Parts: sequence; C-alpha cells; structure tokens
Amino acid sequence: MLAGLTIKNVVLIDHLFIQFDGGLCALTGETGAGKSILLDSLGLALGARSESGLVRKGADSANVSAEFDITGNHPVFAYLAEQGIETESPLILRRSVGADGKSRAFINDHPVSVSLLKSAGEMLVEIHGQFDTQTLLNPRTHRALLDDYAGAAKDAGALRASWESWAKAREALEQKRMDMDRAKSDEAYFRAALEQLDDLAPQEGEEEKLATLRMRLMKREQNIGYFTAADQAAEEALSAMNTAWRALEKAGEGH
Repeated sequence: MLAGLTIKNVVLIDHLFIQFDGGLCALTGETGAGKSILLDSLGLALGARSESGLVRKGADSANVSAEFDITGNHPVFAYLAEQGIETESPLILRRSVGADGKSRAFINDHPVSVSLLKSAGEMLVEIHGQFDTQTLLNPRTHRALLDDYAGAAKDAGALRASWESWAKAREALEQKRMDMDRAKSDEAYFRAALEQLDDLAPQEGEEEKLATLRMRLMKREQNIGYFTAADQAAEEALSAMNTAWRALEKAGEGH
C-alpha cells in the first residue's frame, strides 16, 4: 500500500507530504488545482520519464519519495533480490531530477537505474489512464500473478532461491576451471624456465663474478673512450704543430 508521498520543488510545489491511510483515498479539486502535478510526482517516483521543466523555478533539483508499506511475500522483494538489492518494508522509491535534466533513482537509498526503478514501480502501482498500459498487458508480471493466484508464491520463491544457489555454484565451478587452466599454464611456464636454468647451470658465486666482470668491462669501455679522445686531441695538436712549422719555414725563407 502507498503509505506516503513526499514532494519537493516540483513545478509549483515547494514542499508537500501526503499520508495515505487504509482504504480508498481520493484527490479532488477543480481544474487547475494541481491534481495532475501530484500524479506526475508519483509517476516520477515510479520511474516515469523526467524533464527539467518539472523542477520548480529557482530550485536546483526536484525530489519525490514514495513510501510503500508492504506485507507478505510480495514479488517485488524477490525481483529486487535478483538485482542484488536486499530490502524490506517499508519500501521507499525516490527520484531526483536536476535543473539540467539529469535524473537519479534510489530504492531504500540504494542507487539504481531508472529502468530498475520503473520495473519495481510497475509491480507496486497500477495507474489507469487513457494512454497508460495496464499491468495485465505487461508480460513480466504474468508469472507472478499466476503464482499468486495459484497460491504458489512461496514455492516459487523457494524455487527461485534454489535456482540462484545453482547459478552461483555453476559460476564458482567455472571460476575453479579457469583457475585450473591458469595453473596449468603457469606450470608450463615455470617448467620451461626451470629447463632454461638447468641448461644455464649457474654456479655459486657466479652472479658476483659476473657483476665484477661487468664493472671491469664498463671501466674498460670508459677508458677506451678516454684514449680515443686523447688520440684525437693529439692528432689535432700534431696537425696544428705541422701548420705552425710550415708557417715558420715560410717566414725563414723570406730572409
């Protein structure tokens, strides 16, 4: 049962809380009194299409919460459990629409998609209007209605729980098989690495010896660079001396 409706910043409504008691409740009023705003607000909480025009002028966002007092084994709890959402009564469907048109949806403060909110809302409220689709025409509700009519809702819930357990066990089995395949692949890699190490046959202390040899070779390479630079400098100096000597000889020939 719809127990309460909280509306904030929707069109002309600043803040409004409506509490619904048991039995028939009627919203009456003349044309333009705002009845359609209340229905639009309820539809918003049930996952209807939103738009920035619903946000009251000057507000950052519009927010609507619909609280449901649900007793018994209602199909909505099983549906939400299938989606990974564990809930209990009261069930609160909440929708927030920003001035930029962006929308967020929540079920008992769990963030959900708008499509999930709409599916849950269709299981809780049936709005009959000129262009509204009735729940009886929605194939997703047929099985739950049939189970409820046959008095098999409890058995259906137990079957659903068994199927979920089987699905989880199957998923765990597939994961174990993947782990085994990964372990076999790792085993092949490690065996190949071990064979390479056996072929290499490393000796005790060989790493230190190789490190020392590496440093010696690096030093030798560095020294070669120094010698090359010195040789080049010597050649340049010799060339300069030859040039100077020839210049002196020419100067001597003139006397």
